[in-house]
Amino acid sequence: MKFKDITALASIQGPARSVAERLDRRCYSVGDMRKMAAKRLPKSIFDYIEGGGEDEASMRRNIASYGDWSFMPKWGSVENLSLATTILGGPSSMPLMLSPTGGTRLFHPQGEIAAARAALAAGVPYGLAHLSTTPMEHVAEATPGLRRWFNLEPTNDKVMLQAVLDRVSNAGYEALIVNIDCRDIGHRERDYHNGFTAPPSIKPKTVIEGALHPRWALGFLANDAIAFPNLDAEVPDGPLSSTPDMWRTLLAGAYEPTDWSDLEEIRTRWNGPIILKGCVNPKDAAIAASMGFDAIQVSNHGGRQLDHMASPMDVLPDMVEALDGRMEIIVDGGIRRGSDVIKALALGADACAIGRPYLYGLAAAGEAGVAHVLKMFSQEMTRTMALLGVTSIAELRQGGRELIRHHSESFVRPRPTQAQAELNFAELAAP
Repeated sequence: MKFKDITALASIQGPARSVAERLDRRCYSVGDMRKMAAKRLPKSIFDYIEGGGEDEASMRRNIASYGDWSFMPKWGSVENLSLATTILGGPSSMPLMLSPTGGTRLFHPQGEIAAARAALAAGVPYGLAHLSTTPMEHVAEATPGLRRWFNLEPTNDKVMLQAVLDRVSNAGYEALIVNIDCRDIGHRERDYHNGFTAPPSIKPKTVIEGALHPRWALGFLANDAIAFPNLDAEVPDGPLSSTPDMWRTLLAGAYEPTDWSDLEEIRTRWNGPIILKGCVNPKDAAIAASMGFDAIQVSNHGGRQLDHMASPMDVLPDMVEALDGRMEIIVDGGIRRGSDVIKALALGADACAIGRPYLYGLAAAGEAGVAHVLKMFSQEMTRTMALLGVTSIAELRQGGRELIRHHSESFVRPRPTQAQAELNFAELAAP
């Protein structure tokens, strides 16, 4: 794969600095980046980013669940405020990472490389999907010094597993993110209605959409065809009629359903950190901790798999209690503001991960768009912490539960009994 034309968009957009300046003037939130992405992409491509499974209830609940928590600031000095933290034992400029997303060059010709470069510049980890459209080696070559994590689809084929792990290790990826929520593909009805395929097939509707979005069409046509180079060569090729068919075909054969013994095999064969992604059940989290996994990514796949699945924020307090500090906890799903990240950390998470927000930025303006999204998250987290009265991530995680309240919890303390009132008065009156 040549990837020689991934900078072609620079001639359209102008210098990176001017793009960043225009974003500063026009986009003040992830919502603004979403609107820009919707204008830049054909509807079928945008809906692929945006859509969820079936009725999309899980997707909506992911976002709404953050609104169920309210801040209760404390008064105090907020000098020397810092977002710096550690994730999986390594440094991060803020408690945030870019979650792996498949098919990323569908949204911008620079794809995974643009997102990874923005993560490197921002000082946060980047997760590369097994079904990425850029070879893992190319991403590594383009981002020396980046904390790169690889998203592994588990397999019970030990030969293939070792081959993939060797390739990931040789490419310099420090950690694995192992999916446990893709035993089947969610019923994403937007894609069916749009007739979406990946890569897009040439149909009258596709031609019309391309004509209405010439910037996207030019980038798509001028670069290499969409492919999935991190998959084994034995995975069958051929025409695919729909997105679910594509994923099932690509993962056919070697990627059969797995169980805990297959996950244990991965733990045995990989010497670095492992994150178990797609877990919302505290019992599963406890099993993973006993097996020596390093972190849980509490996630329902952005609401794209099982609909009416518990949202990460709804189960986070139970996860924290079940794990009791034995594993790191990363929250993924529905995060649209820096304040969402602060809420998750106040409840006991170690970090958060974003997917759709940075894809909006990528679709809107390539690497500069992803960088802008990360800058907005940093600014929003800093502002939220200052207004909340905390100066460090460690302080937030240690005492944050006193600064946040669920809407179902009473804000009024129960009136004391007569005996308690008399005891309290006696204590206050004592010399």
